Amino acid sequence: MTGFHQATRLQGVRYDVRGKNMVEAQAMEARGEHILKLNIGNLAPFGFATPDSVVRSVATHLPESEGYSDARGVPSARAAVAEYYQSKHLDVDPQQVLIGNGVSELISLTLSAILNHGDEVLVPAPDYPLWTAQITLCDGKAVHYLCDETRGWNPDPDDIAAHITARTKAIVLINPNNPTGAVYSADTVRAIVQLAREHDLIVLSDEIYEKIIYHGTHTYTAHETGDDVLCLTYSGLSKAYRACGFRAGWVVFTGSLQRAHNLLEGVDLLANMRMCANVPAQYAIEACLSGYQSIDELTAPGGRFEEQLRLSHDLLDQIPGVNCVPAAGALYLFPQLDPERYPITDDEDWALGLLREKKILISHGRGFNWPNPDHFRLVALPEDAVLREALGRLAEYCEETRRD
Repeated sequence: MTGFHQATRLQGVRYDVRGKNMVEAQAMEARGEHILKLNIGNLAPFGFATPDSVVRSVATHLPESEGYSDARGVPSARAAVAEYYQSKHLDVDPQQVLIGNGVSELISLTLSAILNHGDEVLVPAPDYPLWTAQITLCDGKAVHYLCDETRGWNPDPDDIAAHITARTKAIVLINPNNPTGAVYSADTVRAIVQLAREHDLIVLSDEIYEKIIYHGTHTYTAHETGDDVLCLTYSGLSKAYRACGFRAGWVVFTGSLQRAHNLLEGVDLLANMRMCANVPAQYAIEACLSGYQSIDELTAPGGRFEEQLRLSHDLLDQIPGVNCVPAAGALYLFPQLDPERYPITDDEDWALGLLREKKILISHGRGFNWPNPDHFRLVALPEDAVLREALGRLAEYCEETRRD
């Protein structure tokens, strides 16, 4: 009798941020070992709480949250999202907003509506790996364009142009960027949008970290796409409002909506098939977007986010053979291990050694579709003393694995 096997369409689908090293970490915890998890940007375990006013709003609306909402979202939530983008000088109506169970669900839903067999999507390298995984799951092909570490991890529009073919359907921007912490310049965003305009591509703009910026200014991609380029902008509550578990996000459709009528019908079909997003969490959206923006305190000079990113960068830069571009935004650093001093052939195994020997869980660089085994992503969320301890153990492991 044969066993039961996963579907063949899962071949090639990877999500190594929660891959075999995390499974090993869970097994170690089950044996009573304490693991410091610096692999995912889950804020609550590091002491970051959702604002009390937001929690109260959800609790107040629980009696009216027992039934399904409209598949596109609670009207007040959609209106709050539209008004937010209007405040950014974008012409957005509630009808252009779809509420989902976090940005992750909306990436999956919209790519399912967009892609046919063999369609190509341009994705940054490194990327947030859900993009590549979901494109693969939708029978598309993720084509990676390189972000330039020497230019603060900004993409190179010329490299993007070189990857465009007759099968290219869309281009993904992740700005501010996970995993690099880059905040793209307005010129970079404008140049990428111009490529989309010239080649009739859909722009998929992942802006979940738009409020977490330490240096520079966020450029809303929809500003540059205007009325003639179809743009999907993704954002939500998880990071800026420390509400990862609420699973509340949105996608906003702007640009050439008349030409996208049939596509939007497909999006509506898929939205209806999953009934609706989590209704109680939808009532957090208006409270977040219209209330006091406590995230500004965390990202300002001396704020906890800003200080922890700066401390992490400084400590990493003290490790021989480790080079790190400072983060301008988001919650992560993506340092390089000098290949001559760290002749690593399998960065996932290198990270597994760090876990087993030093009890530190990080994410290896190729898990973000970076082509070489010479980077890793570090989550800089623990408090000062814990960060110093963690990076001290990392420095010890680097010394043990370095070839001088």
